[in-house]
Amino acid sequence: MLGLPNELLAPVAANVAAAEQWVQQNVSKYVSKYGVDIRYVAVGNEPFLKSYKGMFEATTLPALQNVQAALVKAGLARQVRVTVPLNADVYESLDGRPSSGDFRPDITGLMTSLVRFLLDSGGVLAINIYPFLSLDADANFPRDYAYFPAPGAPPSQASVQDGNVLYTNVFDANYDTLIAALDKHGLGNITVVVGEIGWPTDGDANANVASAQKFNQGLFDRIVAGKGTPRRPQMPDVYVFALLDEDNKSVDPGNFERHWGVFNYDGSPKYSLTLANGKGVVPAKGVKYLSKQWCVLRPDASPTDPAIVGALGYACQYADCTSISPGSSCGSLDVRGNISYAFNQFFQSVNQQKGSCSFNNLAVITTTDPSQGTCRFRIEIDTTGRRNLTPDDSAAARAAAVWGAVVVLALLAIVSV
Repeated sequence: MLGLPNELLAPVAANVAAAEQWVQQNVSKYVSKYGVDIRYVAVGNEPFLKSYKGMFEATTLPALQNVQAALVKAGLARQVRVTVPLNADVYESLDGRPSSGDFRPDITGLMTSLVRFLLDSGGVLAINIYPFLSLDADANFPRDYAYFPAPGAPPSQASVQDGNVLYTNVFDANYDTLIAALDKHGLGNITVVVGEIGWPTDGDANANVASAQKFNQGLFDRIVAGKGTPRRPQMPDVYVFALLDEDNKSVDPGNFERHWGVFNYDGSPKYSLTLANGKGVVPAKGVKYLSKQWCVLRPDASPTDPAIVGALGYACQYADCTSISPGSSCGSLDVRGNISYAFNQFFQSVNQQKGSCSFNNLAVITTTDPSQGTCRFRIEIDTTGRRNLTPDDSAAARAAAVWGAVVVLALLAIVSV
């Protein structure tokens, strides 16, 4: 599946020639020249999110139509189908029963037109469903309802009775709310795939390895069994989010955004996961690491040194420090541990480059692993081509304004306890 970013929706919607050029450069070229197996073009990504305030509502359908026309012209329409990945907030049920599902009132006309076009052109509808987000957004959300019930387990007290159907988990209820909305508008024949679903392992109190393993194993058990939902008994195609963590991803939704991976950055599984035929996930082979050394706060350095703020700001601007946020895997570190974690994240992100463990003489390299408890101080894999930055770079002042403030607040919170 290949994505057309939201920022390209407007130009592609305005001119079919722009769509043809995009398809030529990003689809035709790779299919014909390299034999890449491209099956879908995702036009936009969750373009109807409420938070976008209608920004992409006028351009998504025209862009979809132009991309489809471009695929037809390129002779690829049978091989490559179109879709629009949507967030689950495009539909709702006012009384909580899936059978009452309908599209959001403000986009009902747009949704019916879009799905009708997908149906007529042989496309599919991709919906992103995240039970984790339901749980994380509401402190009163019933925890067991977010997971798939184990075989033979009693139904959750939060289960929803809908006529003769008992919904025992939020995924089934959410998915069937969409199906009811489609049926209500005569669009029930559209193929619906789950474009994204998963559970993060860090960056939030609800994001941890045990919870991710519980949710994803329940999901894979359903996939292997082919068990769908009450309204769609056959399990749809499911795209699990995600294979690996993304340490540069935006954290606007939350610090957990960088930790959806089933595997760690080095290809080692975060947890056991049984797939089809009893096979499990296995680690990547032949991974080579850099030297067993870590960058930490000097033993004789004071964590209240005025230079700490700028150093932390720089480190966490260019490296991922979300694991030291409250409730995360490194959230129980003391002040010195927080500082050391940030320093090491930067040190490893630049491949242990000489001079990158200085931070105005606040840091020192150690060969003793500083990992403790659930907090893992990483060693980068042996690779090349990463950026070369040092704490003496002139960008340090700019960086301090962003993550420095966040980290310092965390430090102050720990100090005040």
